[in-house]
Amino acid sequence: MASQVEGRVADASWPAPRQRAYARVRDGLRAYRMIAAMWIRSTMAYRASFAMTLFGNFVMTGLDFVTILLMFSQVDWLGGYSLPEVAFLYGLGGTAFGLADLGFGTMDRLGRRVRDGTFDTLLVRPVPVLAQVAADRFAVRRIGRVTQGLLVLGYALVALDISWTPLKVLLIPLALLSGGAIFGAVFVAGAAFQFVAQDASEVQNSFTYGGSTLLQYPPTVFAKDLVRGVTFVFPLAFVNWLPALYVLGRPYPLDLPTWVAFTPPLVAAVCCVLAGLAWRAGLRSYRSTGS
Repeated sequence: MASQVEGRVADASWPAPRQRAYARVRDGLRAYRMIAAMWIRSTMAYRASFAMTLFGNFVMTGLDFVTILLMFSQVDWLGGYSLPEVAFLYGLGGTAFGLADLGFGTMDRLGRRVRDGTFDTLLVRPVPVLAQVAADRFAVRRIGRVTQGLLVLGYALVALDISWTPLKVLLIPLALLSGGAIFGAVFVAGAAFQFVAQDASEVQNSFTYGGSTLLQYPPTVFAKDLVRGVTFVFPLAFVNWLPALYVLGRPYPLDLPTWVAFTPPLVAAVCCVLAGLAWRAGLRSYRSTGS
């Protein structure tokens, strides 16, 4: 009780815009948790079906790494990287994307809601719209992708001979959380784009699922123009390439300073702010279907 009173006092001491922003975030998280819990209870009502879909999701996502294993059955190096090193890239990027996909993966359904008019029902509810869209049809089966990514990451950490330092140890969870936030921002920005181009879920998927596939491979297999693009324009390189290459002791193809490997949290924060602005702009531009 005392902590709640202190929290209210602290909130009252903040400027009014900050109080409103804090209230929106708090209400959004509460709504997201409640909607997600509802879908989880619904899923768990059919546990055998859930177990089969979870296993199927785990197997389907695992086929990506099977492809990499098939490549290394024919070659010893890929772009100058060994199998454990590529597995390290895959594990970091795959787990980060899996976290974002678990939390925001259903946002590509927004275009369908806009087209058929069901998005209007979300606007009249006393709940933040972003939380409703993100938690809609929350799919626990998507945790299979996270599990598969962590297993590959675990294999890589065991197989690699890394000279560990406290900074390198810290960088692993930092990269996973920051990478998840970056991909989450991409999901939100892609959903905001669907307010303008209503049939654009595949465009959104090209940046989310396509970006995840891109990051499974070392940057040395791509042209430098593409590497520059995903570093300075569309910063997916901060999900796993930059932190992973620091941990592996590998130089980045663009000769960036080593401290850049520790900037993913800052990049993630900027991406989240920009995605939030894009979402608000898209929401304000929305006009009902009129049906």
